Amino acid sequence: MSSNTDQFVGLGVAVLTVSDTRNSSNDTSGDFLANAVVEAGHNLLDRSLVPDDVYLLRAQVSAWIADPEIQVVLSTGGTGFALRDSTPEALKVLFDKDVEGFGEMFRKVSWDEIGTSTIQSRAFAGLANGTLIVCLPGSTGACRTGWSIIESQLDARHRPCNFVALLEKVKELRLELEAI
Repeated sequence: MSSNTDQFVGLGVAVLTVSDTRNSSNDTSGDFLANAVVEAGHNLLDRSLVPDDVYLLRAQVSAWIADPEIQVVLSTGGTGFALRDSTPEALKVLFDKDVEGFGEMFRKVSWDEIGTSTIQSRAFAGLANGTLIVCLPGSTGACRTGWSIIESQLDARHRPCNFVALLEKVKELRLELEAI
């Protein structure tokens, strides 16, 4: 797929909430991300709520990055400094490449919203097995901020560059390999 497309391309997305205290009835951050994905025209393929446990997080995300239909994982929670916050430690080891600019941009935008408290955000992103993984803090406000940054990068029409062409090419290759 050419990166010069003028057409929107709906990507396969999974949403992960990392929390020891939230459940399906009070997961406002996961709800925000799931709704944003669908409203943007993408395909919400899966959603999960996992306790803040390194191995449970790795297991869930590993299953998703092994699925060629899931091209993007959006995660919320577990990125702070509380004792149980372990999303970076759990998921960064899976990355083939870091997307350093995402965390930097998140903290830059957050500065205008929460001032110096942004230094306590460990928001980050990377690519693992051709899947874009974006990890956001657990607050709904932080998810809004993160989505405002990443949404355009999930749109093939965004210039001068976006992640869509890469994610679509990887999906094609993975589906070809799966057919062999």
